[in-house]
Amino acid sequence: MKIRPLNDRILVKRLAGEEMTAGGIIIPDSAKEKPAEGEIVAVGPGKRNEKGERIAMEVKVGDSVLFSKYGGTDIKLDGEDYLIMREDDVLGVVE
Repeated sequence: MKIRPLNDRILVKRLAGEEMTAGGIIIPDSAKEKPAEGEIVAVGPGKRNEKGERIAMEVKVGDSVLFSKYGGTDIKLDGEDYLIMREDDVLGVVE
């Protein structure tokens, strides 16, 4: 299944969380925190301003981004977990 985000929404695949602490303790799945970093898989065309003109998106497919912890909506596509969110929920691009 393919999905195309609308307006200023983006589709993000979360990066894998830490498996082990710095001290070598293995973290079980139930205690892991969801990572707030991911890679952009799809980008919408951008939202419109009051005049009806498109405002270009600042992020692009392939960007690695940090996003707010509780932003977006979790979805599952073809057995993979993704997050769909507004561009405003992105805190920064990792370079």
